[in-house]
Amino acid sequence: MAILRSVRPLDWRQVAAIAAGETLELSADARARIDAAHTLVEQIVVRSIRAYGVNTGVGALCDVVVSQSEQRTLSRNILMSHAVGVGTPLGATETRAIIAAAVNNFAHGHSGIRLEVAERLVALLAADCLPEVPAFGSVGYLSHMAHIALVCIGEGHVRYRGERLSGRDALQRLGLEPLVLEAKEGLSLVNGTPCVTGLAALALARAEGLLDWTDAVAAMSFENLHGQLAAFDAESLAMRVSPGLNLVGSRMRAALADSGILASFVGQRTQDPLSMRTIPHVHGAARDVLTATADVVNRELASITDNPIVAGTPEAPRVYSQAHAVGASIALAMDSLSTAIAQVAAMAERRLDRLVNPLVSGLPAFLAEPGGTCSGFMIAQYTAASLVAQNRRLAAPASLDGGITSGLQEDHLCHATPAALKALEIIDNAGRIVAIELLAAAQAYDLQAVDAARAPHTEALWRRVRGVVATYRDDRPLADDMAAAFRLIADGAPPPLPNPGNLQPPRHDGTDSGAPIVAAGPAGAAANDPRPAAAGAQAGH
Repeated sequence: MAILRSVRPLDWRQVAAIAAGETLELSADARARIDAAHTLVEQIVVRSIRAYGVNTGVGALCDVVVSQSEQRTLSRNILMSHAVGVGTPLGATETRAIIAAAVNNFAHGHSGIRLEVAERLVALLAADCLPEVPAFGSVGYLSHMAHIALVCIGEGHVRYRGERLSGRDALQRLGLEPLVLEAKEGLSLVNGTPCVTGLAALALARAEGLLDWTDAVAAMSFENLHGQLAAFDAESLAMRVSPGLNLVGSRMRAALADSGILASFVGQRTQDPLSMRTIPHVHGAARDVLTATADVVNRELASITDNPIVAGTPEAPRVYSQAHAVGASIALAMDSLSTAIAQVAAMAERRLDRLVNPLVSGLPAFLAEPGGTCSGFMIAQYTAASLVAQNRRLAAPASLDGGITSGLQEDHLCHATPAALKALEIIDNAGRIVAIELLAAAQAYDLQAVDAARAPHTEALWRRVRGVVATYRDDRPLADDMAAAFRLIADGAPPPLPNPGNLQPPRHDGTDSGAPIVAAGPAGAAANDPRPAAAGAQAGH
Protein backbone atom coordinates (compact mmCIF):
# COMPACT_ATOMS: atom_id res chain seq x y z
CA MET A 1 0.00 0.00 0.00
CA ALA A 2 1.31 3.44 -0.94
CA ILE A 3 2.50 5.78 1.79
CA LEU A 4 0.84 9.17 1.45
CA ARG A 5 2.64 12.43 2.23
CA SER A 6 -0.29 14.58 3.27
CA VAL A 7 -0.80 17.28 5.89
CA ARG A 8 1.30 15.25 8.29
CA PRO A 9 5.00 14.85 7.53
CA LEU A 10 6.42 11.39 7.09
CA ASP A 11 7.81 9.74 10.21
CA TRP A 12 10.94 7.64 10.37
CA ARG A 13 9.09 4.34 10.06
CA GLN A 14 7.41 5.52 6.86
CA VAL A 15 10.73 6.64 5.40
CA ALA A 16 12.24 3.24 6.26
CA ALA A 17 9.26 1.49 4.65
CA ILE A 18 9.67 3.53 1.45
CA ALA A 19 13.37 2.69 1.53
CA ALA A 20 12.44 -0.99 1.69
CA GLY A 21 10.23 -0.70 -1.39
CA GLU A 22 6.88 0.89 -0.49
CA THR A 23 5.64 3.54 -2.91
CA LEU A 24 5.27 7.22 -2.04
CA GLU A 25 2.42 9.47 -3.14
CA LEU A 26 1.74 13.16 -2.66
CA SER A 27 -1.72 14.13 -1.47
CA ALA A 28 -3.67 16.98 -3.07
CA ASP A 29 -2.88 19.31 -0.16
CA ALA A 30 0.84 18.51 -0.36
CA ARG A 31 0.77 19.30 -4.06
CA ALA A 32 -1.02 22.55 -3.37
CA ARG A 33 1.61 23.59 -0.82
CA ILE A 34 4.43 22.88 -3.27
CA ASP A 35 2.64 24.90 -5.97
CA ALA A 36 2.02 27.80 -3.59
CA ALA A 37 5.68 27.97 -2.59
CA HIS A 38 6.72 28.03 -6.24
CA THR A 39 4.38 30.98 -6.83
CA LEU A 40 6.25 32.83 -4.07
CA VAL A 41 9.58 32.22 -5.81
CA GLU A 42 8.14 33.51 -9.07
CA GLN A 43 7.13 36.71 -7.29
CA ILE A 44 10.54 37.02 -5.67
CA VAL A 45 12.13 36.78 -9.11
CA VAL A 46 9.73 39.25 -10.76
CA ARG A 47 10.13 41.80 -7.96
CA SER A 48 13.90 41.30 -7.71
CA ILE A 49 13.70 40.66 -3.98
CA ARG A 50 17.16 39.74 -2.78
CA ALA A 51 17.14 36.01 -2.06
CA TYR A 52 20.10 33.71 -1.51
CA GLY A 53 20.51 31.16 -4.28
CA VAL A 54 17.61 32.65 -6.25
CA ASN A 55 19.23 35.81 -7.55
CA THR A 56 22.60 35.50 -5.81
CA GLY A 57 25.42 33.03 -5.89
CA VAL A 58 25.80 30.41 -3.18
CA GLY A 59 28.24 29.82 -0.32
CA ALA A 60 30.92 32.49 -0.25
CA LEU A 61 29.39 33.90 -3.46
CA CYS A 62 26.20 34.86 -1.63
CA ASP A 63 26.72 38.59 -2.30
CA VAL A 64 27.19 38.17 -6.04
CA VAL A 65 23.96 39.19 -7.79
CA VAL A 66 22.68 36.85 -10.52
CA SER A 67 20.47 38.37 -13.23
CA GLN A 68 17.07 36.90 -14.07
CA SER A 69 18.37 35.61 -17.39
CA GLU A 70 21.11 33.67 -15.57
CA GLN A 71 18.96 31.99 -12.94
CA ARG A 72 18.29 28.80 -14.90
CA THR A 73 22.02 28.51 -15.55
CA LEU A 74 22.71 28.98 -11.84
CA SER A 75 20.33 26.15 -10.92
CA ARG A 76 21.88 23.76 -13.41
CA ASN A 77 25.41 24.73 -12.51
CA ILE A 78 24.77 24.14 -8.80
CA LEU A 79 24.02 20.50 -9.56
CA MET A 80 27.10 20.14 -11.74
CA SER A 81 29.51 21.71 -9.26
CA HIS A 82 28.01 20.07 -6.19
CA ALA A 83 28.01 16.52 -7.59
CA VAL A 84 31.43 15.75 -6.13
CA GLY A 85 30.81 12.43 -4.40
CA VAL A 86 33.49 9.73 -4.53
CA GLY A 87 33.77 6.08 -3.66
CA THR A 88 31.38 3.15 -3.70
CA PRO A 89 27.77 4.14 -4.44
CA LEU A 90 25.14 3.86 -1.73
CA GLY A 91 22.82 0.86 -1.83
CA ALA A 92 19.33 1.06 -3.27
CA THR A 93 17.77 1.21 0.18
CA GLU A 94 19.89 4.15 1.27
CA THR A 95 19.16 6.04 -1.96
CA ARG A 96 15.41 5.47 -1.67
CA ALA A 97 15.47 6.72 1.93
CA ILE A 98 17.18 9.96 0.93
CA ILE A 99 14.75 10.61 -1.94
CA ALA A 100 11.77 9.97 0.34
CA ALA A 101 13.09 12.44 2.91
CA ALA A 102 13.72 15.04 0.19
CA VAL A 103 10.16 14.80 -1.15
CA ASN A 104 8.89 15.07 2.42
CA ASN A 105 10.86 18.30 2.88
CA PHE A 106 9.51 19.82 -0.35
CA ALA A 107 5.96 18.91 0.71
CA HIS A 108 6.18 21.31 3.66
CA GLY A 109 5.61 24.02 1.06
CA HIS A 110 8.51 26.36 1.77
CA SER A 111 11.14 25.33 -0.78
CA GLY A 112 9.78 26.91 -3.95
CA ILE A 113 10.38 24.15 -6.48
CA ARG A 114 7.77 23.34 -9.11
CA LEU A 115 5.49 20.40 -8.43
CA GLU A 116 6.98 18.79 -11.53
CA VAL A 117 10.36 18.51 -9.78
CA ALA A 118 8.93 16.73 -6.73
CA GLU A 119 6.91 14.46 -9.00
CA ARG A 120 10.08 13.54 -10.90
CA LEU A 121 11.63 12.23 -7.69
CA VAL A 122 8.44 10.33 -6.85
CA ALA A 123 8.53 8.79 -10.33
CA LEU A 124 12.10 7.57 -9.83
CA LEU A 125 11.02 5.88 -6.61
CA ALA A 126 7.97 4.32 -8.23
CA ALA A 127 10.05 2.85 -11.06
CA ASP A 128 12.88 1.86 -8.69
CA CYS A 129 15.13 3.72 -11.12
CA LEU A 130 17.72 4.89 -8.65
CA PRO A 131 20.48 7.44 -9.12
CA GLU A 132 24.05 6.37 -8.51
CA VAL A 133 25.13 8.22 -5.39
CA PRO A 134 28.77 7.95 -4.25
CA ALA A 135 28.93 7.49 -0.49
CA PHE A 136 31.90 9.72 0.31
CA GLY A 137 32.52 13.43 -0.08
CA SER A 138 30.12 15.14 2.32
CA VAL A 139 30.82 17.13 5.46
CA GLY A 140 27.13 17.85 5.92
CA TYR A 141 24.89 17.27 2.89
CA LEU A 142 24.93 18.69 -0.70
CA SER A 143 26.83 16.08 -2.67
CA HIS A 144 24.47 13.13 -2.23
CA MET A 145 21.36 15.05 -3.29
CA ALA A 146 23.30 16.65 -6.17
CA HIS A 147 23.95 13.21 -7.65
CA ILE A 148 20.28 12.31 -7.23
CA ALA A 149 19.13 15.57 -8.81
CA LEU A 150 21.46 15.13 -11.80
CA VAL A 151 19.22 12.36 -13.08
CA CYS A 152 16.23 14.71 -13.10
CA ILE A 153 18.00 16.86 -15.71
CA GLY A 154 19.24 13.89 -17.73
CA GLU A 155 22.74 13.77 -16.28
CA GLY A 156 24.48 11.34 -13.95
CA HIS A 157 23.80 7.62 -13.85
CA VAL A 158 21.18 5.25 -12.49
CA ARG A 159 20.70 1.58 -11.72
CA TYR A 160 17.54 0.33 -13.38
CA ARG A 161 16.51 -3.31 -13.68
CA GLY A 162 20.06 -4.49 -13.26
CA GLU A 163 21.55 -2.06 -15.78
CA ARG A 164 23.70 1.02 -15.32
CA LEU A 165 22.26 3.75 -17.53
CA SER A 166 22.94 7.41 -18.12
CA GLY A 167 20.39 9.76 -16.62
CA ARG A 168 19.14 10.70 -20.09
CA ASP A 169 18.69 7.08 -21.18
CA ALA A 170 16.94 6.25 -17.91
CA LEU A 171 14.42 9.07 -18.34
CA GLN A 172 13.82 7.94 -21.91
CA ARG A 173 13.05 4.42 -20.66
CA LEU A 174 10.49 5.93 -18.28
CA GLY A 175 8.96 8.11 -21.02
CA LEU A 176 10.17 11.33 -19.38
CA GLU A 177 12.06 14.38 -20.64
CA PRO A 178 14.96 15.99 -18.76
CA LEU A 179 13.84 18.92 -16.64
CA VAL A 180 15.08 22.45 -17.19
CA LEU A 181 15.46 23.86 -13.70
CA GLU A 182 14.01 27.24 -12.79
CA ALA A 183 15.16 29.78 -10.18
CA LYS A 184 16.07 28.28 -6.79
CA GLU A 185 15.39 24.70 -7.90
CA GLY A 186 19.03 23.74 -8.15
CA LEU A 187 19.71 25.01 -4.65
CA SER A 188 16.56 23.42 -3.20
CA LEU A 189 17.49 20.06 -4.70
CA VAL A 190 20.86 19.95 -2.93
CA ASN A 191 19.88 21.76 0.26
CA GLY A 192 18.35 20.74 3.58
CA THR A 193 18.87 17.59 5.62
CA PRO A 194 17.08 14.84 3.64
CA CYS A 195 20.31 12.92 3.22
CA VAL A 196 21.06 12.50 6.90
CA THR A 197 17.37 12.18 7.78
CA GLY A 198 16.75 9.39 5.30
CA LEU A 199 19.85 7.52 6.41
CA ALA A 200 18.95 8.08 10.06
CA ALA A 201 15.53 6.49 9.50
CA LEU A 202 17.29 3.44 8.09
CA ALA A 203 19.66 3.35 11.03
CA LEU A 204 16.72 3.38 13.45
CA ALA A 205 14.97 0.54 11.64
CA ARG A 206 18.08 -1.61 11.55
CA ALA A 207 19.06 -0.83 15.13
CA GLU A 208 15.57 -1.64 16.40
CA GLY A 209 15.59 -5.04 14.72
CA LEU A 210 19.14 -5.74 15.87
CA LEU A 211 18.27 -4.99 19.50
CA ASP A 212 15.45 -7.55 19.39
CA TRP A 213 17.87 -10.16 18.10
CA THR A 214 20.52 -9.18 20.63
CA ASP A 215 18.08 -9.77 23.49
CA ALA A 216 17.19 -13.17 22.06
CA VAL A 217 20.79 -14.25 21.48
CA ALA A 218 21.82 -12.98 24.91
CA ALA A 219 19.12 -15.22 26.42
CA MET A 220 20.68 -18.23 24.65
CA SER A 221 24.14 -17.39 25.97
CA PHE A 222 22.78 -16.73 29.45
CA GLU A 223 21.12 -20.14 29.50
CA ASN A 224 24.22 -21.91 28.18
CA LEU A 225 26.36 -20.22 30.83
CA HIS A 226 23.90 -21.18 33.61
CA GLY A 227 23.10 -17.64 34.71
CA GLN A 228 21.04 -16.67 37.72
CA LEU A 229 17.55 -15.53 36.75
CA ALA A 230 17.44 -13.24 39.76
CA ALA A 231 19.32 -10.74 37.57
CA PHE A 232 16.02 -10.13 35.74
CA ASP A 233 13.75 -9.90 38.78
CA ALA A 234 10.92 -7.48 37.96
CA GLU A 235 10.71 -5.79 41.36
CA SER A 236 14.46 -5.24 41.50
CA LEU A 237 14.73 -3.85 37.97
CA ALA A 238 11.82 -1.48 38.55
CA MET A 239 13.93 0.35 41.13
CA ARG A 240 15.94 1.85 38.27
CA VAL A 241 13.90 4.32 36.23
CA SER A 242 14.48 3.32 32.62
CA PRO A 243 11.79 2.23 30.17
CA GLY A 244 14.37 0.37 28.11
CA LEU A 245 15.86 -1.49 31.05
CA ASN A 246 12.48 -2.67 32.29
CA LEU A 247 11.41 -3.70 28.82
CA VAL A 248 14.55 -5.80 28.33
CA GLY A 249 14.05 -7.36 31.76
CA SER A 250 10.54 -8.38 30.69
CA ARG A 251 11.89 -9.78 27.43
CA MET A 252 14.56 -11.81 29.21
CA ARG A 253 12.06 -13.26 31.66
CA ALA A 254 9.80 -14.25 28.77
CA ALA A 255 12.64 -15.70 26.70
CA LEU A 256 13.94 -17.84 29.58
CA ALA A 257 10.64 -18.87 31.12
CA ASP A 258 10.43 -22.59 31.98
CA SER A 259 14.12 -23.23 31.38
CA GLY A 260 15.04 -26.58 32.86
CA ILE A 261 18.72 -25.74 32.44
CA LEU A 262 18.50 -22.59 34.54
CA ALA A 263 16.30 -24.32 37.12
CA SER A 264 19.17 -26.78 37.66
CA PHE A 265 21.56 -23.97 38.63
CA VAL A 266 19.42 -21.71 40.82
CA GLY A 267 21.46 -20.30 43.70
CA GLN A 268 24.79 -21.73 42.62
CA ARG A 269 26.36 -18.26 42.15
CA THR A 270 25.88 -15.07 44.10
CA GLN A 271 26.41 -12.90 41.04
CA ASP A 272 27.00 -13.56 37.36
CA PRO A 273 29.65 -11.69 35.36
CA LEU A 274 28.62 -8.24 34.20
CA SER A 275 28.22 -9.28 30.56
CA MET A 276 25.37 -11.51 31.75
CA ARG A 277 23.68 -9.70 34.60
CA THR A 278 23.77 -6.24 33.00
CA ILE A 279 21.90 -7.32 29.86
CA PRO A 280 18.85 -5.23 30.89
CA HIS A 281 21.04 -2.27 31.81
CA VAL A 282 23.15 -2.13 28.64
CA HIS A 283 20.54 -3.31 26.14
CA GLY A 284 17.94 -1.16 27.89
CA ALA A 285 20.15 1.93 27.77
CA ALA A 286 20.54 1.39 24.02
CA ARG A 287 16.75 1.17 23.67
CA ASP A 288 16.37 4.44 25.57
CA VAL A 289 18.88 6.05 23.18
CA LEU A 290 16.94 4.58 20.26
CA THR A 291 13.73 6.18 21.55
CA ALA A 292 15.43 9.56 22.00
CA THR A 293 17.00 9.33 18.55
CA ALA A 294 13.65 8.48 16.95
CA ASP A 295 12.21 11.64 18.49
CA VAL A 296 15.02 13.73 16.96
CA VAL A 297 14.57 12.14 13.52
CA ASN A 298 10.81 12.67 13.57
CA ARG A 299 11.33 16.31 14.55
CA GLU A 300 13.74 16.68 11.65
CA LEU A 301 11.19 15.22 9.25
CA ALA A 302 8.60 17.67 10.60
CA SER A 303 10.98 20.63 10.11
CA ILE A 304 11.61 22.84 7.11
CA THR A 305 15.33 22.46 6.44
CA ASP A 306 15.70 24.52 3.27
CA ASN A 307 17.79 27.67 2.95
CA PRO A 308 16.36 30.07 2.11
CA ILE A 309 12.78 29.44 3.21
CA VAL A 310 10.03 31.17 1.27
CA ALA A 311 6.86 32.23 3.07
CA GLY A 312 4.19 34.89 3.08
CA THR A 313 1.75 35.57 0.24
CA PRO A 314 2.18 36.32 -3.48
CA GLU A 315 1.36 39.93 -2.62
CA ALA A 316 3.95 40.01 0.16
CA PRO A 317 6.49 37.19 -0.29
CA ARG A 318 9.07 36.74 2.43
CA VAL A 319 12.51 35.13 2.30
CA TYR A 320 14.29 33.77 5.36
CA SER A 321 17.98 33.02 5.05
CA GLN A 322 18.92 30.96 8.05
CA ALA A 323 20.87 27.82 8.93
CA HIS A 324 18.03 25.28 9.11
CA ALA A 325 19.94 23.08 6.66
CA VAL A 326 22.60 22.44 9.31
CA GLY A 327 21.82 19.16 11.05
CA ALA A 328 23.47 19.65 14.43
CA SER A 329 20.77 17.86 16.44
CA ILE A 330 20.55 14.85 14.16
CA ALA A 331 24.36 14.59 13.94
CA LEU A 332 24.55 14.43 17.73
CA ALA A 333 21.74 11.87 17.82
CA MET A 334 23.46 9.65 15.25
CA ASP A 335 26.70 9.81 17.22
CA SER A 336 24.78 8.78 20.34
CA LEU A 337 23.10 5.86 18.60
CA SER A 338 26.45 4.74 17.21
CA THR A 339 27.96 4.62 20.68
CA ALA A 340 24.97 2.77 22.12
CA ILE A 341 25.00 0.04 19.47
CA ALA A 342 28.78 -0.27 19.68
CA GLN A 343 28.49 -0.87 23.42
CA VAL A 344 25.77 -3.52 22.99
CA ALA A 345 27.93 -5.31 20.42
CA ALA A 346 31.01 -5.10 22.64
CA MET A 347 29.13 -6.87 25.41
CA ALA A 348 27.92 -9.52 22.97
CA GLU A 349 31.56 -10.27 22.17
CA ARG A 350 32.28 -10.67 25.90
CA ARG A 351 29.50 -13.29 26.18
CA LEU A 352 30.87 -15.01 23.09
CA ASP A 353 34.29 -15.14 24.70
CA ARG A 354 32.80 -16.80 27.78
CA LEU A 355 31.07 -19.41 25.61
CA VAL A 356 34.33 -20.42 23.93
CA ASN A 357 36.54 -20.23 27.03
CA PRO A 358 36.59 -23.57 28.89
CA LEU A 359 37.86 -21.85 32.05
CA VAL A 360 34.42 -20.31 32.59
CA SER A 361 31.98 -22.09 30.28
CA GLY A 362 32.15 -25.69 31.49
CA LEU A 363 31.99 -26.60 27.78
CA PRO A 364 34.61 -28.08 25.42
CA ALA A 365 37.33 -25.57 24.57
CA PHE A 366 36.25 -23.24 21.79
CA LEU A 367 33.10 -25.32 21.33
CA ALA A 368 35.18 -27.70 19.20
CA GLU A 369 35.29 -31.44 18.85
CA PRO A 370 37.86 -32.90 21.30
CA GLY A 371 41.28 -34.13 20.30
CA GLY A 372 43.12 -30.95 19.31
CA THR A 373 42.56 -31.26 15.57
CA CYS A 374 39.60 -28.87 15.60
CA SER A 375 39.64 -25.17 16.49
CA GLY A 376 35.89 -24.69 16.55
CA PHE A 377 34.96 -21.08 17.29
CA MET A 378 38.42 -19.99 18.44
CA ILE A 379 39.09 -17.69 15.48
CA ALA A 380 35.49 -16.59 15.05
CA GLN A 381 35.90 -14.87 18.40
CA TYR A 382 38.92 -13.08 16.92
CA THR A 383 36.64 -11.75 14.17
CA ALA A 384 34.17 -10.47 16.74
CA ALA A 385 36.96 -8.80 18.71
CA SER A 386 38.19 -7.15 15.50
CA LEU A 387 34.72 -5.81 14.72
CA VAL A 388 34.36 -4.48 18.27
CA ALA A 389 37.64 -2.60 17.81
CA GLN A 390 36.49 -1.29 14.44
CA ASN A 391 33.26 -0.04 16.02
CA ARG A 392 35.24 1.66 18.74
CA ARG A 393 37.17 3.60 16.11
CA LEU A 394 34.03 4.43 14.16
CA ALA A 395 32.19 5.59 17.28
CA ALA A 396 34.39 8.67 17.63
CA PRO A 397 31.91 11.54 17.22
CA ALA A 398 31.61 12.79 13.65
CA SER A 399 29.78 15.86 14.95
CA LEU A 400 33.07 17.13 16.42
CA ASP A 401 35.13 16.72 13.25
CA GLY A 402 34.85 20.41 12.37
CA GLY A 403 36.53 21.98 9.36
CA ILE A 404 36.23 25.13 7.26
CA THR A 405 34.77 25.37 3.76
CA SER A 406 33.65 27.92 1.17
CA GLY A 407 36.23 30.64 1.80
CA LEU A 408 35.44 30.96 5.54
CA GLN A 409 31.71 31.42 4.84
CA GLU A 410 30.93 27.97 6.18
CA ASP A 411 33.31 27.82 9.11
CA HIS A 412 31.45 25.41 11.41
CA LEU A 413 30.59 21.93 10.18
CA CYS A 414 28.45 19.31 11.96
CA HIS A 415 29.13 16.31 9.68
CA ALA A 416 25.58 15.04 10.01
CA THR A 417 25.54 12.74 6.99
CA PRO A 418 28.87 11.09 7.88
CA ALA A 419 27.46 10.56 11.39
CA ALA A 420 24.51 8.65 9.91
CA LEU A 421 26.68 6.67 7.51
CA LYS A 422 29.00 5.50 10.25
CA ALA A 423 26.01 4.61 12.44
CA LEU A 424 24.85 2.30 9.66
CA GLU A 425 28.31 0.75 9.46
CA ILE A 426 28.44 0.22 13.22
CA ILE A 427 24.98 -1.41 13.17
CA ASP A 428 26.15 -3.68 10.37
CA ASN A 429 29.28 -4.68 12.30
CA ALA A 430 27.19 -5.25 15.41
CA GLY A 431 24.89 -7.56 13.47
CA ARG A 432 27.88 -9.67 12.46
CA ILE A 433 29.09 -9.86 16.05
CA VAL A 434 25.67 -10.96 17.29
CA ALA A 435 25.50 -13.48 14.43
CA ILE A 436 28.71 -15.10 15.67
CA GLU A 437 27.34 -15.19 19.22
CA LEU A 438 24.17 -16.80 17.85
CA LEU A 439 26.15 -19.57 16.15
CA ALA A 440 28.28 -20.14 19.26
CA ALA A 441 25.21 -20.28 21.51
CA ALA A 442 23.57 -22.84 19.23
CA GLN A 443 26.79 -24.88 19.25
CA ALA A 444 26.96 -24.65 23.04
CA TYR A 445 23.50 -26.21 23.30
CA ASP A 446 24.73 -29.13 21.20
CA LEU A 447 27.62 -29.65 23.63
CA GLN A 448 25.77 -29.13 26.93
CA ALA A 449 26.36 -31.89 29.49
CA VAL A 450 23.30 -30.85 31.48
CA ASP A 451 20.36 -33.20 30.94
CA ALA A 452 17.64 -30.57 31.18
CA ALA A 453 15.29 -28.84 28.79
CA ARG A 454 15.92 -25.48 27.19
CA ALA A 455 13.34 -22.74 27.59
CA PRO A 456 10.68 -23.02 24.87
CA HIS A 457 11.79 -19.71 23.34
CA THR A 458 15.48 -20.57 23.21
CA GLU A 459 14.52 -24.00 21.85
CA ALA A 460 12.73 -22.21 18.99
CA LEU A 461 15.79 -20.04 18.42
CA TRP A 462 18.08 -23.09 18.36
CA ARG A 463 15.80 -24.80 15.85
CA ARG A 464 15.75 -21.65 13.69
CA VAL A 465 19.56 -21.69 13.56
CA ARG A 466 19.76 -25.41 12.88
CA GLY A 467 17.32 -24.95 10.03
CA VAL A 468 19.98 -22.79 8.38
CA VAL A 469 23.33 -24.28 9.47
CA ALA A 470 24.31 -27.62 10.97
CA THR A 471 26.44 -28.21 14.06
CA TYR A 472 29.97 -27.09 13.28
CA ARG A 473 32.71 -29.73 13.15
CA ASP A 474 35.53 -27.88 11.34
CA ASP A 475 34.20 -29.55 8.21
CA ARG A 476 33.54 -26.34 6.20
CA PRO A 477 34.62 -22.70 6.15
CA LEU A 478 33.07 -21.12 9.22
CA ALA A 479 32.75 -17.80 7.35
CA ASP A 480 29.89 -19.29 5.32
CA ASP A 481 27.97 -20.11 8.50
CA MET A 482 28.67 -16.63 9.84
CA ALA A 483 27.28 -15.07 6.65
CA ALA A 484 24.15 -17.23 6.87
CA ALA A 485 23.61 -16.25 10.50
CA PHE A 486 24.03 -12.59 9.63
CA ARG A 487 21.38 -12.88 6.92
CA LEU A 488 19.08 -14.58 9.41
CA ILE A 489 19.42 -11.59 11.75
CA ALA A 490 19.35 -8.93 9.06
CA ASP A 491 16.41 -10.23 7.07
CA GLY A 492 13.82 -10.82 9.75
CA ALA A 493 12.80 -10.93 13.39
CA PRO A 494 13.53 -13.62 15.99
CA PRO A 495 10.70 -16.00 16.97
CA PRO A 496 7.97 -14.15 18.89
CA LEU A 497 8.29 -14.13 22.65
CA PRO A 498 5.72 -15.99 24.73
CA ASN A 499 3.17 -13.94 26.67
CA PRO A 500 3.68 -10.76 24.61
CA GLY A 501 1.05 -8.99 26.68
CA ASN A 502 3.35 -9.23 29.68
CA LEU A 503 6.20 -7.36 28.01
CA GLN A 504 5.59 -4.16 29.91
CA PRO A 505 7.88 -2.76 32.56
CA PRO A 506 6.52 -3.02 36.11
CA ARG A 507 4.74 0.05 37.43
CA HIS A 508 4.68 1.51 40.93
CA ASP A 509 1.94 3.71 42.29
CA GLY A 510 4.40 5.34 44.67
CA THR A 511 2.87 3.81 47.82
CA ASP A 512 5.08 0.75 48.30
CA SER A 513 8.62 1.96 47.81
CA GLY A 514 8.36 5.58 46.86
CA ALA A 515 9.61 4.73 43.37
CA PRO A 516 8.18 6.78 40.54
CA ILE A 517 6.00 5.32 37.84
CA VAL A 518 8.06 3.70 35.11
CA ALA A 519 6.74 4.11 31.58
CA ALA A 520 6.77 1.28 29.11
CA GLY A 521 9.17 1.39 26.16
CA PRO A 522 8.25 0.40 22.62
CA ALA A 523 8.67 -3.15 21.47
CA GLY A 524 11.13 -3.69 18.63
CA ALA A 525 10.44 -4.38 14.98
CA ALA A 526 12.16 -6.29 12.22
CA ALA A 527 15.14 -4.74 10.47
CA ASN A 528 14.90 -3.45 6.95
CA ASP A 529 17.52 -4.00 4.28
CA PRO A 530 20.78 -4.40 6.26
CA ARG A 531 23.16 -3.59 3.44
CA PRO A 532 26.24 -1.84 4.81
CA ALA A 533 26.71 1.78 3.89
CA ALA A 534 30.15 3.30 3.68
CA ALA A 535 31.02 6.00 6.14
CA GLY A 536 31.42 9.28 4.34
CA ALA A 537 32.93 12.49 5.00
CA GLN A 538 29.81 18.34 2.78
CA ALA A 539 28.74 21.24 4.63
CA GLY A 540 26.27 23.25 3.04
CA HIS A 541 24.47 26.23 1.98
